[in-house]
Formats: sequence, structure tokens, C-alpha cells
Amino acid sequence: MYELQPAVIQCPCCWEQIEILVDCSIDSQEYVEDCSVCCRPIVITAHAWEGELSGVDVRSEDD
Repeated sequence: MYELQPAVIQCPCCWEQIEILVDCSIDSQEYVEDCSVCCRPIVITAHAWEGELSGVDVRSEDD
């Protein structure tokens, strides 16, 4: 069974580090989540392999 795995990312808008949870049952996904510090939208691209988080990329929604 795959679980949610934590990842620490840096907001591309305010540069603060925040923790997110990634659903590793999906091999590749892209979604928008608001920064918990500045509330601006962050586009998150996450990759998993065999239920383990393999990478997370972030960018501002304006990019």
C-alpha cells in the first residue's frame, strides 16, 4: 500500500521552506497548492517510483 510521503520544498514566491505531502500511488502528477506562508499558488510536479517519492519540482504559477 502506498502512503503519503512528506517533502520539503522552497516556495518560488517567498522563498520560505514548507512541507507538503505527496501521494506516491501516482507515478507522475502536477497540481497547484497554495503556499502556507504567502498564500500564493505553487505548481508542484511530483514523481514516484514503486511507491517511493523520487523527485519534486516547483514553480510559480506565473512561470
